[in-house]
Amino acid sequence: MAFLVRRLLLAIPVILLVTVMVFSLLHMLPGDPATVILGQEATPEAVAALREELGLNKPIVIQYLDWLAGVLRGDLGRSLVDHTPVSELIAQRLPATLELTVGTFIVAILIAFPAGIISATRPGKWVDYGSTMFALGGMSIPHFWLGMMFIVFFSVKLGWLPASGYVPFADDPAANLAAMIMPMVATGLRESAILMRMLRSSLLEVMHADYIRTAYSKGLKEWAVIMRHALKNALVPVVTTSGLLVAGLLGGLVITESIFSIPGFGRLIVESIFARDYVTVQGAILVSALLVVVVNLLVDLLYAIIDPRIKVGKGV
Repeated sequence: MAFLVRRLLLAIPVILLVTVMVFSLLHMLPGDPATVILGQEATPEAVAALREELGLNKPIVIQYLDWLAGVLRGDLGRSLVDHTPVSELIAQRLPATLELTVGTFIVAILIAFPAGIISATRPGKWVDYGSTMFALGGMSIPHFWLGMMFIVFFSVKLGWLPASGYVPFADDPAANLAAMIMPMVATGLRESAILMRMLRSSLLEVMHADYIRTAYSKGLKEWAVIMRHALKNALVPVVTTSGLLVAGLLGGLVITESIFSIPGFGRLIVESIFARDYVTVQGAILVSALLVVVVNLLVDLLYAIIDPRIKVGKGV
């Protein structure tokens, strides 16, 4: 519990720094932000009204405190395009991206762990070379190209899966899975290759440790040695990499969402940038950054579960 409290306290200054950086986004625009948002053709009355709406007439510290107070209340402002609350826009788009992120990570885990373990326990064998080639291929092939190939093969030629679209899981679980399986696999293959290489190298290092030789000398089967002794000690760098991958997916799925027409969080950010809807961009980036902080916090907690020495050593 003390470890958890310590990590939560350490996250507070990080979150405050994130809010300062996100708040500065609007003020980093060259010139008058209201004129930049509305364009040079805007009338002085429209510019003055937007400055009043955004609170740009107040001192910048007051603007930040007002904005931060709104954030704490769950009020991220209103879209400059249609005046919809930004929190409502994010709530509409975030579930699809979270589902895609979780599904992609599950696909990556299901492929990476068996392949990584088999490759590490058979170094120099054909299965190791095969896994290495798979990893290199997975990291080299762009997932957007793989996604388009999936659409051509599974949707156009075979007609098994829908080429695009999104159905909420609560509305129709079967249709949801049919629509999400291709984007999850197309993106997950690349992530699995990265995780597989990390797990293989970490396991190879652990397998030469003295306690592993001791476990073998006691007559334990290879599978038991790996599952009981080697795998757990090899997981710390894998968890670190997994955290980075998940954090990257939360804000980097815009290409996958665009190819498969998924109304996700990444597309909301891109659409808002093109529409000069900086209030929505501001809120979306803040939520994205907070999600990354949460992921990093979960990774820290996993460290303590996997290796109690980290918790005892205060994790620093």
